[in-house]
Amino acid sequence: MTEAMIYDVMRQGLWVSVLISAPLLTVALVAGVVVGLFQALTSIQEMTLTFVPKAALMLVVFWASMSFMTSTLVAFFAGTIIPQIAGG
Repeated sequence: MTEAMIYDVMRQGLWVSVLISAPLLTVALVAGVVVGLFQALTSIQEMTLTFVPKAALMLVVFWASMSFMTSTLVAFFAGTIIPQIAGG
């Protein structure tokens, strides 16, 4: 395995991690902005108000996108990692 192949596998792995984490991070960002805006408009400064909706929305999105995450990881391992291990 050459150095270029290692860098290519690492690049592909980082791209897969970005793809997998994008739905969760997007929902966390949007929920945080919406709750922060609500807190600023109403002057409510409760710490749990930011955590509970964000955690609930992230749980729903995680449940909804599990098949996408799994298929992306399986495709990465089947197409990139396993051929490198098998020497193909």
